[in-house]
Amino acid sequence: MADNQGSSLGRDFAAGAQAVLPLLLSVLPFALITGVVAVQLGFSAVVASAFSLVVFAGASQIVAMQLIHDGAPLAIILLTVAFINLRFTMYSASIAPYFRGASAGWKALAGYLLTDQAYVLGLYGFAERDGIGRRLAFYLGVALPLWFGWQVATVLGATLGARLPAAWGLDFAIPLTFMALVMPALRDAPSWAAAATGGAVAVAAHDLPWNLGLIAGALAGIAAGMAGARIRGEEPEAP
Repeated sequence: MADNQGSSLGRDFAAGAQAVLPLLLSVLPFALITGVVAVQLGFSAVVASAFSLVVFAGASQIVAMQLIHDGAPLAIILLTVAFINLRFTMYSASIAPYFRGASAGWKALAGYLLTDQAYVLGLYGFAERDGIGRRLAFYLGVALPLWFGWQVATVLGATLGARLPAAWGLDFAIPLTFMALVMPALRDAPSWAAAATGGAVAVAAHDLPWNLGLIAGALAGIAAGMAGARIRGEEPEAP
């Protein structure tokens, strides 16, 4: 009986790993860039790797290091990183019911490994699996390859530094990664309003110091999405 259960969990883990494999093609260049940027900003390869290990949040890693390099006030650094990672609060609330009954240790590990990719793929996998064990196995199958690949690629990027050829165009992998995750989620008018408004404001405010344009875009996107949802909810139903 135990062998059958272990075999089932192994298949769930393998299914998660198989699901995330295509996304690694865009995530790994992102991690390489993170390591390269850290070294270019004056951080040592050891510090860059340790930062990646502790924080493990790609976009906010780059932004935080840039702000530290620019001498931004601590409050600005914390506020910017908080806005970038605010989505993880919503992710956690969304998937928490699927982990109900799991131990605090497993929940802490799941939280540490939570990424955009693990969240999106996890939801699809959870819907097809019952029981905490199977869901955790699938989730770890998605999250652990992402974590391991990210750490290795970050170390590689930090070690190589600026020696990676610019012709590789690795910078292009960053927006592609987020576009691949965001576009399928734009299913109604409020979400489109939030994405369009946030993106437009962030681009328009790009020249503001300390990445304040990013905060402005996030606030504008949230406001637009909330306004769109409210207007949509207040519209009378069609007869």
